[in-house]
Amino acid sequence: MITTGKMNVIFDEEFENIFMALTIKDFNSLGFSFGDSVNITFDNGVELLDVPYYSGYYGFIEQLQLTGYPGDPYIKLARNCGNPTWYEFKMKDNAIAEISLEEKAKYIEVQELFSLEYSNYREDFSSDEIYSNFRELKGGNIKEHYFYRSTSPCDNLHNRASFTDNLIKQHGIRCVLNLSNNEKRYEAFVEKDDFNSPYYDSLYRSGNVLLLQLNVNYHNQEFQKKLANGFMEMTKHEGPVLAHCMEGKDRTGFVSAMILSLAGASYQDIINDYMLTYSNYYNITKESNPKKYEAILDNVYDFLYNIAATKDFRNADLKLGAENYLKKGGLSDSQIKKIEDFINK
Repeated sequence: MITTGKMNVIFDEEFENIFMALTIKDFNSLGFSFGDSVNITFDNGVELLDVPYYSGYYGFIEQLQLTGYPGDPYIKLARNCGNPTWYEFKMKDNAIAEISLEEKAKYIEVQELFSLEYSNYREDFSSDEIYSNFRELKGGNIKEHYFYRSTSPCDNLHNRASFTDNLIKQHGIRCVLNLSNNEKRYEAFVEKDDFNSPYYDSLYRSGNVLLLQLNVNYHNQEFQKKLANGFMEMTKHEGPVLAHCMEGKDRTGFVSAMILSLAGASYQDIINDYMLTYSNYYNITKESNPKKYEAILDNVYDFLYNIAATKDFRNADLKLGAENYLKKGGLSDSQIKKIEDFINK
């Protein structure tokens, strides 16, 4: 029987999920493989059966899964764009877990459909913009050259921070929505030997980096409140504005979709913007890999379902939907108008 034996759990500070005290390499060396089904038991009595093990956040939204995400220090129990598992399963710092194999390669088709890897070497990309997943938001009545998105200019996990820092300096970014970090995490980046983002740090030291520390669950009220408050705080600053998380993919994707919706952009503008990330990182386009392209579309479709509050987003008023989303986050009509005035020409 393939099993980890008993091991400690560790709190995932960024997403509030459950790290298991095994690296991806060590876990796989025991005989586990991406696409397997596993069972997980905790010493508090929680038993989870038939959990898929993936190399990323795949499958349907809010699905529980064990992930070995590139760059994470350990394997992690998380939900795909769902609530934090640490609180869901009532973990404590001294908790013990054990993982055993349920079925080999049960979810291999999902793993192979969604599995994606990209290079962290600049020479493998045709421009700094593509390497940094950096671009201007365009659509509807949005102010020109005023809203941008990118990978992290401060977290150098994927060797992109200094390149992105140069780009935001070139484009005169004056306010940043940092969607993934708090003060403690940011200062930890600064203390690392490879920190080389002087322009970003100057924005931070002058109070122009807003640390929102959003998790990935844009469905819940905590996310709505943090985003609503972040948008209101943004209006107190001058643009151009940059939104980023770590990779500039999903949290940044949803926030970009909200900004574009408030600007009156079409659903196709939002889809096109989101899918540029997969073209930039993985060279996945509708033409190059139609099967993967269509599978990935479900991610941005879920953004649109939540903004429109209906699966019929093609016929919905996305601007009204985004306004209602911010109302659920606690904002008044006058506050939302202030945000729209900041975003629109």
